[in-house]
Amino acid sequence: MTKKLAVIGAGSWGTALAMLIARNNIEVNLWGHEEAVMREMQKHRENHYFLPDIPFPEMLNAQTDLEKTLDQAEQLLVVVPSHAFAQVMTRLAPLIEDIPTISWATKGFDPKTGDLLHYVANKTFPNKTTAIISGPTFALEVAKGMPTALTVTSADKETRQQWQQILHGGTTRVYTSRDMVGAQVGGAVKNIMAIAAGISDGLGFGANARAALITRGLAEITRLGVRLGAKQETFMGLTGIGDLALTCTDNLSRNRRMGLALAQGKTIQQAKKEIGQEVEGINTAKEVYLKARSVGVDMPITEQIYRVIYQDVTPKEAVKHLLSRTPKQE
Repeated sequence: MTKKLAVIGAGSWGTALAMLIARNNIEVNLWGHEEAVMREMQKHRENHYFLPDIPFPEMLNAQTDLEKTLDQAEQLLVVVPSHAFAQVMTRLAPLIEDIPTISWATKGFDPKTGDLLHYVANKTFPNKTTAIISGPTFALEVAKGMPTALTVTSADKETRQQWQQILHGGTTRVYTSRDMVGAQVGGAVKNIMAIAAGISDGLGFGANARAALITRGLAEITRLGVRLGAKQETFMGLTGIGDLALTCTDNLSRNRRMGLALAQGKTIQQAKKEIGQEVEGINTAKEVYLKARSVGVDMPITEQIYRVIYQDVTPKEAVKHLLSRTPKQE
């Protein structure tokens, strides 16, 4: 059983996972790149910025020194924004020779190459096993210890079982999968659909439109995933429809709140300032739009969200374009 673990990334999701793991009687070092913030976390024993008034478990310590964070760690979990993932992998490379597995809970594509993140990890660490932690989860609810289901995805059976033991317990149930591509596509593209759902609800289109959007959004996610090598059945599980339904229907979703703000006529910068955290769907919309075009996959919802964000198309114009598409068989 793992006794010591390092979590890289002290945002809301990284902190919540660190708390979950520490509650399972595993010593956890949590590292973030802002030293002053990490010192404050350790002093006050909470992440006041993202998860206020939720005390750290006794086994969790916030660290300012990356090498100290990694010292004697048996497992590593990276939880940073997708745009920083490759940079963090490069920084970790000389420090983790003794850690056999690279695991992450980041959702997105690499912005420079358009690759799924496991290609980035495999390029940096060709001799290490990889694993992904994903599923329909809000950091706040995980931090509070509310009931949650997660999926651990890895091609290696032993790694899946190790992470299942690390995360499973209390109010958390953990499933396993081998479909690395499916888990990543589902976790990334659902953020685009959440922006679309926020726009739809913000424009007052109601529950019928939201249900249609989620259903057709799942079709887009599945088409892209299967084209990239995923298994279709993956998108019927936690990392597919589960994650999609959660982030499209609840205002704890940053991406949904972005969509609501855009529907109100606010700019992306205004919305980001109000939300106060990373909104992955903004970058992912561009990366997925370009990826879909390059592999010949039709993704009309993704295309319209891309146009709203990057081509100054208004939300109403985007909706009008979607509704004017030629009718076809489902």
